[in-house]
Amino acid sequence: MTKKRSAPDYSHLCQFQFADGRKCRMLRQEDHATLCVFHARAERQLLQSETLGPLLSKSPSGEFLTAADVNHVLGKLFAAIAEDRLPLRNAATLAFVGQLLLQSVSLVQDEIINARSTDSWRQLVRNVLNSSNPSRFSTDPPRIP
Repeated sequence: MTKKRSAPDYSHLCQFQFADGRKCRMLRQEDHATLCVFHARAERQLLQSETLGPLLSKSPSGEFLTAADVNHVLGKLFAAIAEDRLPLRNAATLAFVGQLLLQSVSLVQDEIINARSTDSWRQLVRNVLNSSNPSRFSTDPPRIP
């Protein structure tokens, strides 16, 4: 009597398939139905990128003219990096672009002051600060409970 060979059970392995047809051989992540830790993270980042892009590209004024605008967006980028919501390569690129934007703020300020007036620049910054989080930039002394 011969024993019947059964097909091996690969349900405990990652089901990700590479472009050349090979399959990932890592163990499946416990809380994911089909993928290992690495591929599950990549899948999560891809799914979150659809909502993260609009979130990161929105500044208080809708522009990137003031340091407050750029700082607001860089703060959201920092949180996204800390939460592992985007690939480090993309995060590094966005941080570099943020640095370039911050370096150009003084040139934008000069242009606005020369074309209009110092008061125009101050009003622009005031509007950005009021629209981002009014209580955070209040000139009133903080209340102590």
